[in-house]
Amino acid sequence: QVQLLESGGGLVQAGGSLRLACAASGSIFSINAMGWYRQAPGKQRELVARVSGGDTNYADSVKGRFTISRDYAKNTVYLQMNSLKPEDTAVYYCNAAIITAQARDFLTVYWGQGAQVTVSS
Repeated sequence: QVQLLESGGGLVQAGGSLRLACAASGSIFSINAMGWYRQAPGKQRELVARVSGGDTNYADSVKGRFTISRDYAKNTVYLQMNSLKPEDTAVYYCNAAIITAQARDFLTVYWGQGAQVTVSS
């Protein structure tokens, strides 16, 4: 089994910063890509940022404010969020494409439980 454990959400005033972390654990052979998605009330889940190998990509709405990084040794991905805006309020979900030790021919996508980020104006 593989688990993604998220931490770091919370309440912050507009202009503030938060850092999310997501640690993958379990029977992992390798991790292809890791990323963050978010879902605001009444809206669809959307990609925020993703890192795969040496490549990163961001939603236009967060470019210049958010930074994704990955610690390969710890199987952990981080999302540093600066200059937060009320419209960043959402549940943030960690996402990882993982090859498990038991099924090395398959790439499976896993999701974290979600972390609430609330930005007050």
